[in-house]
Amino acid sequence: MQVSWPSLSCPSSNNTKFWSHEWEKHGTCAESAFDQHKYFEAALNLKDSVDLLQVLKNAGIEPVDGKLYSLDSIKEAIQKGVGFVPRLICNKDLSKTSQLKEVYLCADKNASTLIECPVTRGGNCPSKIEFPSFGSPTPAGALISSS
Repeated sequence: MQVSWPSLSCPSSNNTKFWSHEWEKHGTCAESAFDQHKYFEAALNLKDSVDLLQVLKNAGIEPVDGKLYSLDSIKEAIQKGVGFVPRLICNKDLSKTSQLKEVYLCADKNASTLIECPVTRGGNCPSKIEFPSFGSPTPAGALISSS
């Protein structure tokens, strides 16, 4: 978990707090099928089956501080690479630049395969966003919700 699903929050990361949040917000919805350990194992297996960084790189979208990409190009690249429309969430850095923060994809109730999300919620990203570098080649996280 330290390597595959770290918290990238600044100024300091607290992985245990982050994972607790992920379990409380997302994992408890799947409690009838998974205990906490199995939930994280299933999420990591799905993440490993979809290399979002490679999908984006194949489309010419790489984490570069200061470079802006169109929101549509990121969504289209992910849809082309994984077969499903993602929900993207952004935040703003200290200079108020909108940055890609989260990529949401949905999984079937067994968390064995990705599916189209049954409820499409809009994200909060503007039409141009930065895909910031993380200082190391840590994979971008994907929150996987089971339906």
